[in-house]
Amino acid sequence: MNLFRSEEHIRNWTRFDPAAEQGIIQLADVFRLFSAEYFQKRLSLEYVSRQQEYIGSFLAALRELGRTRPFWSPEVP
Repeated sequence: MNLFRSEEHIRNWTRFDPAAEQGIIQLADVFRLFSAEYFQKRLSLEYVSRQQEYIGSFLAALRELGRTRPFWSPEVP
């Protein structure tokens, strides 16, 4: 993960890859994603057995943020 001041700085970065453009996300949106149960519950004893349940909140957050393109589709076991 690289943090940039603006999208303009990302696009001017010498290693910017236009194919990864879908991955540009604001920091506030990253906080929203990581506040989902999928990440919050990682230390709970039943996390592994309930992981499929928790991923629902993560997927809902992705949809709310408009992150529906293939770049954002997690590989669900």
